[in-house]
Amino acid sequence: MYEYQRNKLYFAQIADGIKELGAGELSELGARKVSPVYGGIYFNADREALYRINYFTRFASRILAPLASFDCGAPDQLYEKAKQINWPDFISVENTFAVSGNVSNSMINNSHFASLRLKDGIVDSFRELTGKRPDVDSRNPDIWLNLHIRNDKAVISIDTSGGSLHRRGYRKDSVSAPMQETVAAAIIRYAEWNGEVPLYDPMCGSGTLLCEALMHCRKIPSAIFREHFGFEFLPDYDVPVWRKVKKELDGQIRDLPEGCIAGSDLSPKAVEISRLNIDNLEHGEKIKLETLDFRKSRGLENGIIVTNPPYGIRMGNRRELDLLYKSLGDFLKQKCKGSAAYVYFGEREFIKKIGLKPTWKKPLKTGGLDGRLVKYELF
Repeated sequence: MYEYQRNKLYFAQIADGIKELGAGELSELGARKVSPVYGGIYFNADREALYRINYFTRFASRILAPLASFDCGAPDQLYEKAKQINWPDFISVENTFAVSGNVSNSMINNSHFASLRLKDGIVDSFRELTGKRPDVDSRNPDIWLNLHIRNDKAVISIDTSGGSLHRRGYRKDSVSAPMQETVAAAIIRYAEWNGEVPLYDPMCGSGTLLCEALMHCRKIPSAIFREHFGFEFLPDYDVPVWRKVKKELDGQIRDLPEGCIAGSDLSPKAVEISRLNIDNLEHGEKIKLETLDFRKSRGLENGIIVTNPPYGIRMGNRRELDLLYKSLGDFLKQKCKGSAAYVYFGEREFIKKIGLKPTWKKPLKTGGLDGRLVKYELF
């Protein structure tokens, strides 16, 4: 019996900036004993909740099922432990696999080397049992394994998600430095938007915020386009339970009201990319898109504004960006009365350029940037 089977304990990888939202979502989806820690959240779940979380979560990137935890101060310990696990419980020589590793504060101090030792243990275990070995596929394996070593304590887990859950499947193209889907989903959740008032993104870029708004409003499971999950390789995978969960969540998908989501961008190419991505979602055609400089827009009163303006790594020199943020502040103040605006600042120094008093600021890290989500109430 493996560790996750004994204690029903799993680990959700969730970025620190959205961990609070992630903990609440896990509980909503049936997790118990939700416990945030460094790098993510531990939680207990039965099979039904595990499948539901993988299929629907907007904030977690991977859900890991621990197989074994052990003291690990040397590479040989890792190799020998890997050989002791009965890998045919999970894969055959016909399957492909990959290992992602992370080490910190440990005698083993190289993540790549640690991953290689785990891989060697798995391969040699199969060779001794069958004379053959499964292949490694680092791009699109049948099964992902995760190795985490911290303070000389190692955990070998199976990625029950089958790859990062932030890859929803609707994004076919993007502008430079697109917003990660989990962060966009967090902004929509922080906005507390439910479709009853219109939502508008005046600098929509690749359309990620608009896509996440549509999925949130319609209650579309985040992994609806995913063909396979890692939990299908677990020895206790229950097909009838998975079908029940999927049918239940798919049955909750609702229609999108006309005219409730809109976006625009100064760049015709960005609008074209947004349209391509949005149209991969059912009812995407109901989202209004136009090529438009927001400074010439009529704005939006009594609604919700969400946007991720350009910053240093994306475009423009400093003076141009300073003027852009000042113009955004003027636009919100003059043309969006009665609305609430949620603006993501990839570089915090631009907050003071907008010239509005924030209602609140929340740390929101994405792509290595220590950004801030700022709410403005526009009276």
